[in-house]
Amino acid sequence: MITVTDLGLQYGGSVLFSHADLQFTRGNCYGIIGANGAGKSTFLKILSGEIESTSGSVSLLPGIRMSVLKQDQNQYDAYSVMDTVIMGNLRLYEIGIEKEALYAKEEMTDEDGVRACELEEEYAELGGWEAESDASRILQGLGVPTALHQTPMAEMDGRLKVKVLLAQALFGGPDLLLLDEPTNNLDIAATNWLEDFLLDFPGTVIVVSHDRHFLNTICTHIVDIDYGKIKLYVGNYDFWYESSQLVQQLVRNQSKRNEEKIRELQEFIARFSANKSKSKQATARRKLLDKLTVEELPASSRRYPYVAFSPDREVGKDILFVTDVSKTIDGVKVLDHVSFTVEHGDKIAFVGENENGQTALFKILAGELEPDEGSVKWGQTATFSYFPKDNTPYFSGNDDNLVQWLRQYSPDPHETYLRGFLGRMLFSGDEVYKPVKVLSGGEKVRCMLSRMMLSGANVLMLDQPTNHLDLESIAAVNGGLESVKCNVLFACHDHQLVETVANRILDFRPDGTVQDFRMDYESYLTRTAPAEA
Repeated sequence: MITVTDLGLQYGGSVLFSHADLQFTRGNCYGIIGANGAGKSTFLKILSGEIESTSGSVSLLPGIRMSVLKQDQNQYDAYSVMDTVIMGNLRLYEIGIEKEALYAKEEMTDEDGVRACELEEEYAELGGWEAESDASRILQGLGVPTALHQTPMAEMDGRLKVKVLLAQALFGGPDLLLLDEPTNNLDIAATNWLEDFLLDFPGTVIVVSHDRHFLNTICTHIVDIDYGKIKLYVGNYDFWYESSQLVQQLVRNQSKRNEEKIRELQEFIARFSANKSKSKQATARRKLLDKLTVEELPASSRRYPYVAFSPDREVGKDILFVTDVSKTIDGVKVLDHVSFTVEHGDKIAFVGENENGQTALFKILAGELEPDEGSVKWGQTATFSYFPKDNTPYFSGNDDNLVQWLRQYSPDPHETYLRGFLGRMLFSGDEVYKPVKVLSGGEKVRCMLSRMMLSGANVLMLDQPTNHLDLESIAAVNGGLESVKCNVLFACHDHQLVETVANRILDFRPDGTVQDFRMDYESYLTRTAPAEA
């Protein structure tokens, strides 16, 4: 389908990657992973032809139609939603426009008639007569209702525009799909629909995503950008991660007997190969894994931040009481008589379409916002630490360096301690003297997590803590929240984190109400799944 030969890319003398040789074949799904800045999106742009490599080549089989998820939300503002989706097959769209122009003429010439016949034939071959129904099916699957299908793109909000652009990429039966973060801003139902669509997709999918559950569900292969190289491995993300950890242990223990570790790796391959999955690609993946040898497993230079929370004291019986809380913001009632009690051991995930309601409740619980009605009462032994969705006020206009910034939250003010703590959060060397106002989004999140870890709080509240994080940092946050022995209230788009951490779900509905499900995430998804026709 697509072949990469001796590919390399340099930016200002710095090598992002070099000597990459890969082949992407029909019927497989390839997940591209790598640390922030490794070049994942850049590699995807080279494959699509948007940018050129420094060396090497990318070649497609003749007649292959490639479809790419567009990132510019305003690019199609002059068109309707339906036209935008159909433009995913640009030739089909152009034929439709030319046909309309011919038929709009008051008098058609013989040449016009011949041309119209040619266009009709090609239009039918490209599936033109089913185009609107196919586009409508994709849009509805992604959660764009039919009432909006003729709406101008300029009138659509950002979250819906993202869905329309994704529908455009999926439309028209392309042979090759290139998707950069396709699950961003998708709700649960839309993500599940997309997974099913890609599992049924007969062509080739190449995707960049930070969603581990998504990668585990759809991927037959992982493309790892590491050590300045691009390597291809069989299996999904979990298989790549577990096997890379085992290989790292093997490398570290070279002076010891390796036979036992190699045997462990072989057993791991066999065990993973036998796993069942809803994925139709599981059979192909198992066949590939059966042929895998230990020498072909990944080694990784990845660094994982240290995320662990230690409450200073255990919380008592009374923790948090929320009673009839209502809140209206900008004329919209985002919370409508919300009541619930937090009990010992609760780790509660805030889910649902009403993210404004989730953030408003977090702010009310943290004392940053007053409810219009109702009350919030914290127990006497409860101490909370809050991770806000928008951390700008903590960094904007602040001239402190990292050490100075962290000192204000630390029980130990000594620089040696602070530098050691920052080192575990992947700030090394002179990086600790960098002004906090110039930090990247991911670096700011790691700072905010450091602040929480130093608080000693026994109730943690986190509003979208995985935003801006790479896969390694998300995994570290997941582990820290899973193992902590205290109450956690959190909102998060990462399926795997919610699945492994939460034992209770609060579903925030569009009308401002909240429904309480005292169960884990998978049970909640099963309970709330729409009945099949």
